[in-house]
Amino acid sequence: MYNVTMGILFLVATPIGNLKDISLRALETLKEVDLVAAEDTRHTGLLLSHYEIKKPMVSYQEYNEIYRIPELIGKLKSGLNVALVSDAGTPTISDPGFKLVRQCVKEGINVQSIPGASSVLVALTSSGLPTDKFIYLGYLPKKSGRRIEMLKRYDHLEATLIFFESPFRLVEALEDILKALGDRSIVVTRELTKIHEEIKRGSVSEVSDYFKGKKVKGEITIVLGGE
Repeated sequence: MYNVTMGILFLVATPIGNLKDISLRALETLKEVDLVAAEDTRHTGLLLSHYEIKKPMVSYQEYNEIYRIPELIGKLKSGLNVALVSDAGTPTISDPGFKLVRQCVKEGINVQSIPGASSVLVALTSSGLPTDKFIYLGYLPKKSGRRIEMLKRYDHLEATLIFFESPFRLVEALEDILKALGDRSIVVTRELTKIHEEIKRGSVSEVSDYFKGKKVKGEITIVLGGE
């Protein structure tokens, strides 16, 4: 049982691009909490300002977790409600936050997730690839050797694979996917829900050829067909 005298940690999903992609419950929560812990206070400040929400904010990033966690735990124990948000999408998905959630669980502090946008699910559901079994792998390793090594671990799985990649390494990553897993069906999504949204479908070799020589910008989510 949770101690009712303590506050609640709310994990609030925010838009991944289009500011309209936020739930009524998320807005209500952001209006009612005592404090917002944001990955980037300036970025979140724009979102709050758009919806005319004025709340005190603190930064919560990987580099300051070591001292921010006990600070936030103290506030929650004192009865304050805190919202954790990332720059875009669902908190803790390839963003800092799970350590705070883990500590709240240990301390008996109530944690509630306010569902909403996630580029992982947007990319998957729009890909046209099987959705019954999928594995999210986060960001691929930066170095080619490690990238190929990691990808080969999933060679014989029939599940759809989903991962993020930097636009600066996209073509290199596609070439390594081809080496490690063969010429499967793939979907590369870019700038989902934004003005310049792009969804490119085809085989790995076809999509790799398409992006070669192009100056790729924006957030990249890749969906790769299983064996």
